Amino acid sequence: MNPKVEFFFEKQSKWQEHYRLLRRIILDCTLQEELKWGVPCYTYQNTNIVLIHGFKDYCALLLTKGALLKDSYNILIQQTKNTQAARHLRFTTVDEIRQLESKIKEYLFEAIEVEKAGLKVSFKKTEDFEMIEEFKSALDKDPTLRKAFQKLTPGRQRAYLLHFSSAKQSKTKLSRIEKCSAKILEGKGLNDI
Repeated sequence: MNPKVEFFFEKQSKWQEHYRLLRRIILDCTLQEELKWGVPCYTYQNTNIVLIHGFKDYCALLLTKGALLKDSYNILIQQTKNTQAARHLRFTTVDEIRQLESKIKEYLFEAIEVEKAGLKVSFKKTEDFEMIEEFKSALDKDPTLRKAFQKLTPGRQRAYLLHFSSAKQSKTKLSRIEKCSAKILEGKGLNDI
């Protein structure tokens, strides 16, 4: 147990009992406990394996390379369609965690074996992400915008492509493109200040 993480298990939350049980299960699997991104993160030889998270309707274990696990019990959840590597194990009751304890441990030990084997997730390249017609048109009309977009890092490009394509209506897509164009021209990412 890492004292830097204690605050997480002591702060008020409807998931506290769940967190404590998940912590015990994870520590039984000989992982190192650390604090990363404000949540408990468990590592094997300094590589992230699993994090404990709390959400409004559930708490979860986030397996950082969950996409590489066999998911023998079909209980892993891809958080969004664009999540490439991580997978969740979600819980709403302590009893659910207790019933799944042996399976949770199986998944954790498999995740450790994935790490020992040096397996890597094959991430999609930026060009594999959808570029909506509205943005293609904006880039065709404005060569300066196209050049600025091409200069962005691949991660920043992907963030914009996902942001634009997630809108359902064309007018919303156009509005997003218009609002983001100045940031793109400044060489900033979607979430940069």
